[in-house]
Order: sequence, then C-alpha cells, then structure tokens
Amino acid sequence: MSIIRKAIEVSGRVQGVGYRYFVQDCAEDLGLTGWVRNSPLRTVEIEVQGREENVEAFCRKLREGPPLARVKDIQISEMSILSNEPVFDITHW
Repeated sequence: MSIIRKAIEVSGRVQGVGYRYFVQDCAEDLGLTGWVRNSPLRTVEIEVQGREENVEAFCRKLREGPPLARVKDIQISEMSILSNEPVFDITHW
C-alpha cells in the first residue's frame, strides 16, 4: 500500500459549475487528503494524496465532473508526500 501525492490542473468549463464540490466529494469518498481551488487562469487546481489505487481512481473520476462541467484537459504531475494533512479542503487564492 503506497501513498502518493499528485498535483492536477483541470481545464475546460470547470468554474461556476460545482466542479470543486464534485472534486471534494470524490476525494472524501476515496479517503484522500489535499485541496482544490479555482485558479485565475479559469482552471481548477488540485493537490491530492492517499493510497495509490485511490488516487488513480480519483484521477479517472475528474474527467466526468458534475453535469454542467466540460473537462477539456487534465495535467497531472507527481509531488512529495505531505505529513499531517487531515482532510480534503476547498481553498481559495
């Protein structure tokens, strides 16, 4: 059971459609920690951490999004693990 952390940027129609709440629900359902926020570039930025298989399942769900969202592209990169991160939050710039 390996723990991984990823930085993710999602582009498309992902602001103003409940995408951050969808992301938070998915992360909580999979027992992941991290955060999600809207960026000034009209993308959604995410950092997520947890068991590798759960993070991979989370990344697949990001393509779906809520009904009004239209995901165009997802960029994913590896990050270093953070300790003492208790929950998955919606944050702001």
